[in-house]
Amino acid sequence: MIAKTEKSSENKFYLMGISARTTNKDGQSGKDIGGLWTRFITENLIDQIADRISDDMYCVYTDYETDYTGPYTAILGCKVSSLNGITSGFTCVTVPTGEYLVYYLEGQFPVNIGAAWQKIWASDIDRKYAADYDFYKANPKSFEETEARIYLGVR
Repeated sequence: MIAKTEKSSENKFYLMGISARTTNKDGQSGKDIGGLWTRFITENLIDQIADRISDDMYCVYTDYETDYTGPYTAILGCKVSSLNGITSGFTCVTVPTGEYLVYYLEGQFPVNIGAAWQKIWASDIDRKYAADYDFYKANPKSFEETEARIYLGVR
């Protein structure tokens, strides 16, 4: 699950991908974000992202209505060099510069992501609720061995 945690100052970046408005209530976010993954992979959407910096993937959580208990937007995609040339049908977001708690995860992907978020939601961390994100460095040999980290925006 969580191998280690550290605080880190992160620079802003741009992300282009597909999005869903969701909530953590009744496991809805798992269904919606799972749907984003299915669509992203089956439609090979990574190849349609212009100006992507790499094939590393991110899922950004933003536009929080309140906190983790309310609706928010999840965007699954890749870092891009700018927000110029936005591909039709894609969502773009600027992830702000800030202080983040970085959770380095171990264990089988994607189970490790869900388990780590459960621990985060049960904690009393002073979060910003501006943007949080997961980082995924795919392992070409095995989807289950994808390297994953969570970046949690904090005050």
